[in-house]
Amino acid sequence: MGVKGLIALSQLLQLFLIPCRLFLTDSTHVVKPRRYSQQNGGNPNKLQNGQCYNLQKLMKKIALLAVSLMCLTGLATVASAGPKANPYQAILSQVAAAELPAKAATLVKEAKASEQKTTTINVVKAAVAMNSAAAPSVVGAISRAVPSMASVAASTAAAAQPKQASVIAMAAASAAPSEIRSIVSAVCSAVPSEYANVANTLGQMAPASTRDILSGIADAFPVLKSGIESALASNDNKVPTVASVIPQLVSNPRGPTVGPPYIPLSGTPANVNPGDSGTVPPGGRGYAAP
Repeated sequence: MGVKGLIALSQLLQLFLIPCRLFLTDSTHVVKPRRYSQQNGGNPNKLQNGQCYNLQKLMKKIALLAVSLMCLTGLATVASAGPKANPYQAILSQVAAAELPAKAATLVKEAKASEQKTTTINVVKAAVAMNSAAAPSVVGAISRAVPSMASVAASTAAAAQPKQASVIAMAAASAAPSEIRSIVSAVCSAVPSEYANVANTLGQMAPASTRDILSGIADAFPVLKSGIESALASNDNKVPTVASVIPQLVSNPRGPTVGPPYIPLSGTPANVNPGDSGTVPPGGRGYAAP
């Protein structure tokens, strides 16, 4: 529950306590039995004026309590469903800047296997939020400690710092070279506009991994798969460089597409001849003067 949720919950709780105090302290809600005199005909079904008034007050208070409980329950549900604070923010805030990458890697390594992905995302988000310049170092440390989380760490950091996407991918691939394909795919998916820079940077760093790098791009953007396969096939079984393949691909793999509300023209467009556009009456069409 966030801070705003706690504040709202406390305010509603105060509103709820007001009618509770009134209900508990006001003794007029008790309907005391009275002897029925001859004035009401001795009929026990008839209530005196005071009894009716007290009963009405009691019903109003019960209704107010019910509404307060409903509001309190609704707000508690909304507050609990709100965004939760990063559990690693407080832990990493106590670590010196120089020790941040090592501490982040330790947290991920010590996490349970079923929670490692979630832990990696939260740790990277907390670390990058504290020190954005340390993003490559944090990703490199995590990738070295837990290679299977290299792509998760790199994509999370790149999404938070798109301008550092290439450096972050390079740090992850250097620490976990066996995961270079998944790193390329994850980072390019997180920051599509940087896919060419990411590919070229890793291509220069690891020229022997050209196929894996290009395959990672195809994994991220299936629309480019045929172009990559054609570029690889046209080199007589010789693997081209990444830098030579990238220019052959479309510049924006997720460019705009035609869709609603676009409506294609019906028929064949034709030129309009002004001389055939209608008969002009003598003296013009009589438009009003400006």
